[in-house]
Amino acid sequence: MKGAMSVGMQPDTRKFTRGLNKPGTAAELRQSVSEVVRTSVLMVKPKVIEPLDYESVLLQRKTQIISDVLRDMLQFPPDDFQISTLRRQGRTTFSTVPRSAEKEAYSLFVQECIQTYKSDWHVVNYKYEDYSGDFRQLPNKVSRPEKLPIHLFEVDEDMEKDEDTASLGSQKGGVSKHGWLYKANMNNAISVTMRSFKRRYFHLAQLGDGSYNLNFYKDEKTSKEPKGTIFLDSCMGVVQNSKVRRFAFELKMQDKSTYLLAADSEGEMDDWISTLNKILHSSFELVMQEKRNGDLHDEDELLKTDLSTGSFQDSFQTARDIESKMRSETRLKLFTLDPDTQKLDFSGIEPDVRQFEEKFGKRVLVNCHDLSFNLQSCVAENDDGPTTNVEPFYVVLSLFDVQNSRKISADLHVDLNHPVVRQMTSGSWSGGSGSDQRVNGGVDGPLGGDRHINGLPEGALQYPRKGVFSVTCPHPEIFLVARIEKILQGGITHCTEPYMKNTDSTKVAQKVLKNARAACSRLGQYRMPFAWAARPVFKDASGTLDKSARFSALYRQDSSKLSDEDMFKLLTDFRKPEKMAKLPVILGNLDVTIDNVAPDVTNCVTSSYIPVRNFEGNEPGSALLEVEEFVPCIAKCSQPFTIYNNHLYVYPKHLKYDGQKAFAKARNIAVCVEFKDSDEEDTQPLKCIYGRPGGQLITKQAYAAVLHHQQNPEFYNEIKMELPTQLHEKHHLLFTFYHISCDSNSKKKDLVETPVGSAWLPLLRDGRVIMSEQHLPVAASLPPGYLASQDGTVKHSGPEIRWVDGGKTLFKVSTHLVSTVYTQDQHLHNFFHHCQSMENSEQASEGELVKYLKSLHAMEGHVMVNFLPTILNQLFRVLTRANHEDVAVNVTRVMVHVVAQCHEEGLEHYLRSYVKFVFKPEPYMISSVKMVHEELAKAMTAILKPSTDFLTSNKLLKYSWYFFEALVKSMAQHLIESGKVKLSRNQRFSASYHHAVETLVNMLMPHITQKYKDNLDAARNANHSLAVFIKRCFTFMDRGFVFKQINNYINCFLPGDPKTLYEFKFEFLREVCNHEHYIPLNLPMPFGKGRIQRFQDLQLDYSLTDDFCRNHFLVGLLLREVGGALQELHDIRQIAIQVLKSLMIKHTFDERYSAKSQQSRLATLYLPLFGLLQDNVYRLNVKESSSFTTNHSANNGRDDYLIGVSMATPPRLGGCLDNSLHKDVFGVISGTASPHTSTHNISSVHNDSRGSLVSTDSGNSLLDKSSDKTNSLEKNQCASALGSSLLRCDKLDRDEIKNLLMCFLHVLKSMSDDALFTYWNKASPSELMDFFTLVEVCLHQFRYMGKRFIARPLLSRLGPRRGRAL
Repeated sequence: MKGAMSVGMQPDTRKFTRGLNKPGTAAELRQSVSEVVRTSVLMVKPKVIEPLDYESVLLQRKTQIISDVLRDMLQFPPDDFQISTLRRQGRTTFSTVPRSAEKEAYSLFVQECIQTYKSDWHVVNYKYEDYSGDFRQLPNKVSRPEKLPIHLFEVDEDMEKDEDTASLGSQKGGVSKHGWLYKANMNNAISVTMRSFKRRYFHLAQLGDGSYNLNFYKDEKTSKEPKGTIFLDSCMGVVQNSKVRRFAFELKMQDKSTYLLAADSEGEMDDWISTLNKILHSSFELVMQEKRNGDLHDEDELLKTDLSTGSFQDSFQTARDIESKMRSETRLKLFTLDPDTQKLDFSGIEPDVRQFEEKFGKRVLVNCHDLSFNLQSCVAENDDGPTTNVEPFYVVLSLFDVQNSRKISADLHVDLNHPVVRQMTSGSWSGGSGSDQRVNGGVDGPLGGDRHINGLPEGALQYPRKGVFSVTCPHPEIFLVARIEKILQGGITHCTEPYMKNTDSTKVAQKVLKNARAACSRLGQYRMPFAWAARPVFKDASGTLDKSARFSALYRQDSSKLSDEDMFKLLTDFRKPEKMAKLPVILGNLDVTIDNVAPDVTNCVTSSYIPVRNFEGNEPGSALLEVEEFVPCIAKCSQPFTIYNNHLYVYPKHLKYDGQKAFAKARNIAVCVEFKDSDEEDTQPLKCIYGRPGGQLITKQAYAAVLHHQQNPEFYNEIKMELPTQLHEKHHLLFTFYHISCDSNSKKKDLVETPVGSAWLPLLRDGRVIMSEQHLPVAASLPPGYLASQDGTVKHSGPEIRWVDGGKTLFKVSTHLVSTVYTQDQHLHNFFHHCQSMENSEQASEGELVKYLKSLHAMEGHVMVNFLPTILNQLFRVLTRANHEDVAVNVTRVMVHVVAQCHEEGLEHYLRSYVKFVFKPEPYMISSVKMVHEELAKAMTAILKPSTDFLTSNKLLKYSWYFFEALVKSMAQHLIESGKVKLSRNQRFSASYHHAVETLVNMLMPHITQKYKDNLDAARNANHSLAVFIKRCFTFMDRGFVFKQINNYINCFLPGDPKTLYEFKFEFLREVCNHEHYIPLNLPMPFGKGRIQRFQDLQLDYSLTDDFCRNHFLVGLLLREVGGALQELHDIRQIAIQVLKSLMIKHTFDERYSAKSQQSRLATLYLPLFGLLQDNVYRLNVKESSSFTTNHSANNGRDDYLIGVSMATPPRLGGCLDNSLHKDVFGVISGTASPHTSTHNISSVHNDSRGSLVSTDSGNSLLDKSSDKTNSLEKNQCASALGSSLLRCDKLDRDEIKNLLMCFLHVLKSMSDDALFTYWNKASPSELMDFFTLVEVCLHQFRYMGKRFIARPLLSRLGPRRGRAL
């Protein structure tokens, strides 16, 4: 030692000494020493112990297992899993899919969409899945005991009253806090932004019953009524949440709602979180204490009754028995009061996966009450009726988003006219012939035949007054716009003039009434624009309705400003009174209210006229008509389609007819819209257009509003139609233009409408429905076969057509498709089209398929989400039918892209719903040998190869849970459908699949254990997903094979790994060991040779022998890894100890193993823990561990230092290892060497240096006892098997000691007397001394020190001022 020290000494001051003057240098040197020791010491890799062949052992020891009393602990239950089919429950009373839709559809995409919406849910049920998580997820929730008797100990009897009060005073006075916070308005909003927060003054108040309320006010005057209250007795926990705003925290409530609050600084936030969590904890204890009151009194009465009868001896015996019985009944399980058991921890809870269902944004109920004008009179012929409007008016309501310049809803048509006024147009309606309500001429449409009669009462939708709108992204710039129309009479200015005067209106009303009667009888089906009004819908972006707002004044329509674009300009100025004042106003009032929609609202009818469940509307107009929302085409606002819907909205825009010479009169132009499936002569239009109130619900034609004396009319009307299930090239829209004769004095009274041209729009282009704005030429006549001519030219052998104005594009029209069976995405359409071509012919090559698969990466995000189940189903189908690996790999690449997109948009819950409820591999056929699980495993392996695209492989790693879940479900489905579930485990799956799984696991290893620094999240997710997959493989596969995969994976980790890899390893072990049948997997039974003997007579393993680790593989592996981790840094030790302790807590509260005999058998699996703790007994510092004032930070800060200074072989190891420190350690200390240049082949340290380097506590008698003992050979072998050539001598901290001793005591308490006696008989003297040393340490660790001792550190934390006050 002297020689070594002289080398380091120099005439000048040492570098180490000089460096101490610099701040932080000492810590750097300690870290350097730590690194040198870790790299210099030869880290022995743990011995590889191959697991047992589980299936063979079960077969060989079948008799032993069956004859075992506790056989349920040795074998899996037979009914471990099953496949169930859940009936799809929709919102509506009838399926939204028309009955003939499947027969009509011949397009693959349409067929698959229909199949998606009709299919039931397919679920794999694991009977014991509730036992496969953390102990907090057990079915019988771990709760605090209902009765805890109060004991008085001698140490507390002499406490002074005032000190007692001071110690516990903080618990009696309650907690009070107040201050300013920012509160977010949640209100079912899609997202919370900075604008959602409002500053409020919060006051925490305690009520008389001890509970707490968190009230908030607009100012600091808390004497007023609060603006709102958060009831903390319903709060589950308070956590930080800084995603939306800095210094924000979240209150999680029992009903799964949340309150989001934010403070001004981090200190304030921490203070609020700490205070609220303290209250939640104390409230919980108070409730539990109330439940316990009075329980012991009943037992005392029972004891008195029993003692009053019989002789004294009998009474004494009875009392002793009762006392013993009461003690055993009231004795708590060891882990019951452990803080970790009661800690609220939501981290391990899996997300709640729900079935796909229709979801809506913020729903708004619009109720139309009345439309009245100042100009009123009696309409009845005999002047005996009520005073009403003098002519019929019609209201069209819709939502406009000014912020994004989008019309976000379909139109709601409302007829508020008095029945007497409605009679003015009776007989003039010709919106379609006949009374047939069928769609597309068949009985299978949404209103087909019986459905309409049985589903909807007659008249329920004849005059609807209530509509339900939905808004996915609410904000204050959304307006409800009402456009008012009337029967065509003349110009807008002329017709509105009588309604704008405030003079005596009697004569004017009679004149208007006379003209109106004439117009209604002659032109009753034609309408004209009249007025408009608007009102805001929301107060804020949270979706709070602005119920107090009313409709604006009724503004006159301007014939030159009718389009939606003009409406957006008007609404932009809506909140500018100076600009709105310039608009001409019509004297009248529109009474429409808005309200929230109750979740259980009744009498709803969908936009396809299908009644929703609980429909009770028997009165005319009682139905609530749901209005279709035009959801923004962005992924985050989209959701997978779940119902059949196939609507087309047609918007005639403009007709430029001022240059036409083909017709003499073409001024009052009406456009009639029809939908046809052929261009042959006399082809009738399809009955598929939604009608107007009072008329037929479904008609053949619809008219847009007419502008008087306009040769270039603008149109704003929306025509809604139900498209056929299968579209073909002949389906088209036909627009017929008519000149309407408004002059009732004309000699030719019968010629109301004169055709002045036609235009047509084929609906399909390249297989997709046309959605963009179209400019069409107008033909003067319409010969048969006109579809062959388009754009003013004749194609092929089409008919001669006379075009208006030389074939110029005179008519502008746009369409909007709202369909769940047709897509606008060209890439998706091409992919399905090619798949269909491959099914129908062999000419379509797989090479082309790869090209279309690659193009799917360019698919639009919202389309991908909308058709998610259909797309994924088809990709899995292609995967199993592919003949080339390139196709399978590209299919998987597309899946990776889809899964990554969903995660990036925060929509991963849709993927979980898909895998759990929708995904179902194609039915098993012997001829078809390809299975999803086998092909997917191979493709995943190919993507993970080093030479492939690293971006795709990283995404696959990061979101690997999806692919592993698909593998698992495919395996389960295959076993059930093929009947192979009845075979032995090693015959269920092919050798090729076993090889595929093994290759996949091996391919994942380097990505997780070597490349984790490049992509930490991806590696962490892949590690967890692999653990979940391996755990589930125990349910289906050869369990010995699964053991091998676990062994291979764990062997990739080495002693001395970085903390991150230790986290990965123990997270993997935690997940695998949480398997619901973890106990049978470990086979807690004797493995002695020869004749079966009694359990207690057989050799038990009290140390980690090779046989123990082989026969009880999982528990042996876990204990070996925990033993190795105890030789690592503090953080790593804590991770390992926590995994072991959590598993023991789970065993304690698992109701399947609650019997004493079962717990005793279970304890035999953990007997090697004795040896593990005895190896580290010298590290249990009793003096520090018993103190409640241990400074954790100081201990942790010295941890690295202890590696270099305190790390030496304990005396017990004798000459097993050479114990001298490498010269690099002194080189680093003296500053002459770098830790990064040290060599790795030095493994010896001089014995002479040991005495000066071992850190011991001379005042600790327990350690003095153990330090003089020598270890047995068995223990030396065990130590080297753990993978480290040195054992640490630094002390464990208080929490580590407590948790390890809790595990020790649990095993000691649970094991049978025979097992304990056997251990005492067979243990060496040194092992017995170590055992009782551990027991003595337990006495010191868990000794009750009295209330004064407990209260002292509490008072010191409160600070000197508050301490004196108390």
